[in-house]
Amino acid sequence: MRKSVFRTTSRPSVLGIVFAVSGLWLALPAWANKLYVAPLGASNWTVTIDTPIECRLEHTIPRYGHASFTSRASKEMNLDFELDMQRPMGKTADVSLLSMPADWMPGEPAKYMDQLKFFKQFDGYVGGQTAWAMLSELEDGRFPTFSFQDWQRQQQRVDIALSAVAFGAPYHEFSRCLNSLLPYAFEDISFTVLRYQENSDELTKASMQRLTQIAEFVRYSDDIDLILVATYSDSRGTRAANQQMSERRAKKLRDYFTSLGLPEDRITVEAYGERRPIADNEDPIGRSKNRRVVISLGRTLL
Repeated sequence: MRKSVFRTTSRPSVLGIVFAVSGLWLALPAWANKLYVAPLGASNWTVTIDTPIECRLEHTIPRYGHASFTSRASKEMNLDFELDMQRPMGKTADVSLLSMPADWMPGEPAKYMDQLKFFKQFDGYVGGQTAWAMLSELEDGRFPTFSFQDWQRQQQRVDIALSAVAFGAPYHEFSRCLNSLLPYAFEDISFTVLRYQENSDELTKASMQRLTQIAEFVRYSDDIDLILVATYSDSRGTRAANQQMSERRAKKLRDYFTSLGLPEDRITVEAYGERRPIADNEDPIGRSKNRRVVISLGRTLL
C-alpha cells in the first residue's frame, strides 16, 4: 500500500499541502488554509504540574486555544494530549495529524502521523503512542499539526500547529518529572488491607511499606477528601483488652494521616476490636488475618 506523503518547501503558514482523499490526490492552495500557530517570539512551553502523581506540559496557541500533555502516576506508562479550543468543534470531524518542518528545515518533507476524530462540542484528544510521537516530533524541531475542514466554511481547511520553538528546556523538565512519577495509581491504593504484629499497634514490615505508598500519594493529592480507617484485632486476650488495642491502632493511624496535612474532619476511624473476624481465631494464620486495618480513600471527581 502506498503511503501518503505530504511535502512543503516553506513554513506551515503558507502550506500547499497535498492530501490523498479516497485514493485521489487533492492539492490545496495556500489561501485555502487558515493556520493557528504561536509566532516565533511568542512560543511558550511551561511545566505547570510537577509532582510524583502528575506531570503536565502546556502550550498556548494564540487565537485558538490551549494544548497540554499530561501523564499520571500509574503502573503503566501513559500520556494524554488535549487541545482545549476557545470555540469547540461545531461538528464531529476527521482530523489529519501531520508533522510539519520548520523554517530552518528547507526541503524537508511533511510527514503523516495519524488520522483522528475530533468530536462535536468536545476538546481534541490524542492518547497513547501517537501522543508520545508528537513529543518526539517536537523534540526534533518539527511542528505537529492538526488539519481538518472548517465546519463553518466548507472550502477552507484549518491547521493548528504546535510550535517547536523554545520547547527544549521545558521538555527536559517534563521528562525529569515523568521519571519521578509513582509506579501506582489511586485505584491501586484506594482500598487496602494492612496487617499488625501480634499484640502490638505496629504494622508488619510489608504493611508499613504499603502505608508509606498510601502516604506518598495522599501527600501530593489535593482531591483526596476522605480517609476511612477500620481497625480489628484477633480474639486472644479479653474482649476489653482487644477493643483497647484496636482503638490505639485507630488513633495512631488518625494521627499519622493528620500529620500529612489532611484535616481531621476528613478522617473517619472506627475500632471494632475482635468483632467481625474474617478468619478462624483458633488458627495462627487466621488470627494474623484478623489483626488488620482496612483503609479506604475517597476523592473528589472533577
